[in-house]
Amino acid sequence: MESRVRLKKKKKKRGRKIVLLLLLIIVGLLGYSGYQYYQGLQLADDDQDMEDYEFNGVKDENGRINVLLLGVDSRGEEKSRTDTMMLAQVDPKTNETKLVSFMRDIYTEIPEHQNYKLNTAFYLGGPELLRQTIKENFGIDIQYFMVVDFKGFEQSVDVLAPEGIEIDVEKVMSENIGVQLEPGVQNLNGKELLGYARFRHDAEGDFGRVKRQQKVITALKEEALTLDGVAKLPKLIGSIQPYIETNMNKLDQISILKDILLSNNDSINKLTIPNNDIGAYEQTSYPGVGSVLDIDFSVYERELKSFLNSEHSSEQE
Repeated sequence: MESRVRLKKKKKKRGRKIVLLLLLIIVGLLGYSGYQYYQGLQLADDDQDMEDYEFNGVKDENGRINVLLLGVDSRGEEKSRTDTMMLAQVDPKTNETKLVSFMRDIYTEIPEHQNYKLNTAFYLGGPELLRQTIKENFGIDIQYFMVVDFKGFEQSVDVLAPEGIEIDVEKVMSENIGVQLEPGVQNLNGKELLGYARFRHDAEGDFGRVKRQQKVITALKEEALTLDGVAKLPKLIGSIQPYIETNMNKLDQISILKDILLSNNDSINKLTIPNNDIGAYEQTSYPGVGSVLDIDFSVYERELKSFLNSEHSSEQE
């Protein structure tokens, strides 16, 4: 009887030690993550000017999270057009991530303005007018927005991969991207990777640029999924946050970035509007507007809704 009592006491002590050890590990991880996040914040410039953007999006009726991702190069200007326009959708139930890229040269009706290129909506009225334009022309509303300054992108890449991200550069690239890139497989730092993603001065134009943007996102996701990448995520998020303008709170920002980078599917499902597989567009030009993509909105509204609402989507570029 006495031996049983001693055995129970030993088991209780062992259980307390295990619980204490787990608590110490959790506290240590939280402390490490907090320190890394703070270190990332210190990398940002102190003179970041933040806009107070209006955004009146609504929740997705199916519980999915829709975020309008916009990349801008403000260069101190009061207004800027967005070089990158994407809709990211994360399904919290399946952890599936979908990414829709909108071509900047889509010729479209902008509410209360004349017809112009899609990226002009941001220039005229920020993310809210762009949201209204997408809703009116594609029948899709968006709950959140994130405007990311390209300087923050460069910095976050250098935090995540100090030795660079491996990319197979298809050709010589230099015009209007701030760097000189040569063909071949190589590691690109943040500035070089941004230049690669923004290059459009070839026969492919915006189609090539969107394809490269999606290629870059996939490469960044793969790097983030490595053990070293996962350890750097708190610092990465801290480094880019000062360059993000959004209507999401900090916890939601961290959650959505984590879901996109760590989604459990083998690749992010992607759709480009317009794209050559679907067709239903033509390249033309209009006076005062220049070269544009004139698309069949009825076709692409149907394709977009089908893509976002399907459980398993194939890539279309």
